[in-house]
Formats: sequence, C-alpha cells, structure tokens
Amino acid sequence: MHTIDHIYINGQFVTPHGTELFDLVNPTTGQLDGQVRLGDVEDTRRAIAAARAAFPAFSRTTKAQRGAMLQRLHDAVLARADDAADALIEEYGGPRNSSVGRSRYTANMFLDVKKVMDDHAFVKTVNKSKVVLEPVGVVGIITPWNSSAWFIANKVATAIAAGCTVVVKPSELSARQNQVLLEAIHAAELPPGVVNVVNGRGDVVGAELSVHPDINKISFTGSTPVGKQIARLGVDTMKRVTLELGGKSANVILDDADFAKAIPNAVAACYMNNGQACIAGSRLLVPAHRLEEVKLLAKMAAEAIVVGDPHDAAVALGPIVTQKQFERVQHYIAVGIEEGAELVTGGLGKPTGLEAGYFVKPTVFAGVTPSMTIAKDEIFGPVLSIMSYETEEEAIAIANDTPYGLQAYVSSTDLARANRVADRLVAGRVHINGIHDDLIAPFGGFKQSGIGREFGPYGLEAYLEPKAILGEAAQYR
Repeated sequence: MHTIDHIYINGQFVTPHGTELFDLVNPTTGQLDGQVRLGDVEDTRRAIAAARAAFPAFSRTTKAQRGAMLQRLHDAVLARADDAADALIEEYGGPRNSSVGRSRYTANMFLDVKKVMDDHAFVKTVNKSKVVLEPVGVVGIITPWNSSAWFIANKVATAIAAGCTVVVKPSELSARQNQVLLEAIHAAELPPGVVNVVNGRGDVVGAELSVHPDINKISFTGSTPVGKQIARLGVDTMKRVTLELGGKSANVILDDADFAKAIPNAVAACYMNNGQACIAGSRLLVPAHRLEEVKLLAKMAAEAIVVGDPHDAAVALGPIVTQKQFERVQHYIAVGIEEGAELVTGGLGKPTGLEAGYFVKPTVFAGVTPSMTIAKDEIFGPVLSIMSYETEEEAIAIANDTPYGLQAYVSSTDLARANRVADRLVAGRVHINGIHDDLIAPFGGFKQSGIGREFGPYGLEAYLEPKAILGEAAQYR
C-alpha cells in the first residue's frame, strides 16, 4: 500500500490542510493500492502565495541561471526514470516498454526546452522600438491522468524557461507518478516557491486556480467540457489560457497507400497509450472499393495485439485506468452495436483470463457513418471506427466533419498528394505515413480541440508577454 500524505509548497513537503483521502486502485488487478490525501482551497491559496512571492526574483533570472535549473531537472528526473516507469505501470497500466521509454523521454523534455530557450530572442527590435518578452506571471498548471508526469514536465519546464513560477494541480489518479516526479524536482534544488504542487480535485483546487486573481495564466490539458469551464472561470481576471483539449482524429488512407503497412499503423495510432490518448486516430477513413481488404487487415492487426499485465514486456495493450473509464468504453461499444455498426473484432466484456482488471477487448467497427455516436464522441479506449469514402474530396470532408481538430494522419505513396491532403485537413498536427515525433514543433488544436500551442518556440511564447519600449530604446539593446 502506498500512502501519499503531503503536498509541496515553497520548496518543502508539507501536510495539507485538506483531509479527504482518495483511493488509488491498481487497474491491472482492480485492487486498492494506496491512498492520497487531497489538498483544499486553503492549500491552493498557500501555494499561490508562495509562487507569487517567488516571482519577482525568479522573473529576473538570466537564461544561464534558468538553463542550469533545467539541466539539473533533467538529471534528477532521469535518475528516477526507473521508479517513474514502475509507477506508470502499476498505477496507470502502461505497458512496460512504452512506460520505460516515456519516463526517459520525460527527462529529455527539460533539455528540449532548454535548447528552445537558449535559441529564443527575449529582446527584439521591431521597426524603431525595442520589444522585450517578459514572463506572464504565476501559472496554474492542470494536468490529466493519461500521461501525467509527461505533461507536468513539459509545462513546468516551459514556465521556468520563460521565468514564470507555477502551481501544479495534477490528476489525483496519478499520485504515485506525480510523487516520483516531485521528489526529482525537489532534488534539483530550485529556488523555493518556483514550483508548487497541490494534489486535489479539479472542482476544488483547479477551480481556485481558475478564479484566483494572483494566477496570471492557466495551462490545462484535458477534456473539452472542462477546458470550457476553466475559460469561463478565468475570464473575470483576464487569465491567459492555453487549452489542449479533446480530439477525434481522422486517419485518411488514400487509395495508393501501402495498405499492408498503413492499416497496422492505423490500429496502433488508435490503440496508443491503451487507447487513452487525445491524439488517437480513432476514425479510419478508407476507399470504399478496398473496404473488405481493410477490414481483414485491421482484424488481423487488432487480434495480434497482446493484451494483459503491463509488467510483461510482450504486452502492448494494458488496462483502462479506472472502473468508471472501463464502463464508459463499454457504453460506447454497446452504442456502436445498437446503431448498426459492423463489429469486426473485439466487442463487449473483458478478454478471457483478464476479468480482474479493467481490460477492454481491442475493438474494430466497420460500416461506421459520420452520424453515429462512435464517429463523433471521444471514446478514450481501444475502439477503432472504419469509415469509407468514394473520392478524395469526400475523404477530406468527412475528416473535417467534427468539432475537434487536434491531430490527423494521412497515408499515401505519393508524398506530394499526401501533403496536398494534409494542407486541407483542419488539425493542429498532421502525420504523413506513420506516427512521428517532434517536441519542438507546435502542438495544439483547431476548433474545440483547444486554444494556443505547446512545445518549442510557440509554446514558450505562450508564457511570455511582449512589452514595446518606444523612442530611443532600440539603441540600448
């Protein structure tokens, strides 16, 4: 049993004023694995006060000073990568191979952000004036459970690079993962008050961050409905917001694609992170005249995926994070069947031999139309919807027929054609022929998938405010 009974304020681990205990359940076994004590509004206000007090001095630090902090953070987080991977496996159900890779990748984020900061011009000349990019202030960071440490690391690193101090409200479902990261942050010996962390509920800690006048910016990753609520709460104090929200990403397979590669890649793009990814390619758009071939390839790929205990290195798909999330995915599978989609493989219930945990059968539907619920709602589980089209124009129209616009995928052996289609897809990122990685390129969504961008120089700019100094200022650069 793991007990986490403290939060982090002003460089110290402290006992929270809040007294609520939240159960931590292992999704592989369905058994209680620990408890975390949650902070309350008073704890949140103490953390905000610490961040506010630390901001004046920290905002005046140099690039070299902040770069040294980011280097120390990288070293400290990397030193705990194995512990972080173990927590990710046991608390979230992340498969071992991906959990180990992600934990090391989390450490590397600090160096990626350091490079962006080093290359970024914080003072510029625009026409005849000097423009200084200043830190926005105290940042409230709210992160989800599906990649907790990864999101916290990126947001904290970027805030530090900009000269901001932060209060983090991580998901209470990720308390063990967060604790490992927090201990690493403490080991990096940042100035007190620069990073503060309060475990707590969104409607308590998150709500206070969203309304408190001493929070200048909110950086939130999570669902679109919650993002809208945060934006509403923050408007009275004119908070800057970066919102990375939901998605219903289309994966467009053009008729000249290499289907033997593209379809297994499409299944992987849907099932990544146990299907619990905002960027999951959950809508697979294929030429109607090749639908039967696609169904066979998708069935083979889905049924080849090893589902089971994430401690096993052979496992590629672990459990859903909670009983509640499991029931949500089961609901959508049932609705897909009820609305007339063809169940190619998978379906309701748990895989044989995995009845104890929150395991979902890798599921593929075909014959899905744009009006079906499973084509419109973000399911957040390993459920792929195959939709067919007659022409390239129709494929683009179907892909864009969604309130979301976070990510999209295109497959074609003609790269010029693939790029032409990518140019017309309404999404913040478009991947061509596979799943690619670039943490310097901007990440964020069009439409109801969010506001603003993260990663790289675009992400850094979101934590900065431009100040123009006019007159004879430019000569004093």
